[in-house]
Amino acid sequence: QVQVMESGGGLVQSGGSLRLSCTATGLTFVNINVRWYRQAPGKSREWVAVITDSVSNFIDYADFAKGRFTISRDDAKNTVYLEMHNLEAEDTAVYYCNPALAWGQGTQVTVSS
Repeated sequence: QVQVMESGGGLVQSGGSLRLSCTATGLTFVNINVRWYRQAPGKSREWVAVITDSVSNFIDYADFAKGRFTISRDDAKNTVYLEMHNLEAEDTAVYYCNPALAWGQGTQVTVSS
């Protein structure tokens, strides 16, 4: 059974940083694409970033994330990270990890202005 776990969310002041982590059981990240999404209150879920399998190793970001967010992987730990800097109130959302077709429960990020 596949289980996806996100962690690292929390409350941070505007301009601060957080690093989110995503790991899973039943999935090996080295062979699959892993995406981060987020959903703010009252809004639809939106894509944040993607890192593809270790062979192609392609990375891409939503426009709002470029220059502030960094996605990376540690295959030895079967973990994908989303490092976020210069956070703004508009980044407040639940952040979800999406490896292949699986989803985690999300981790709450709250940015106070």
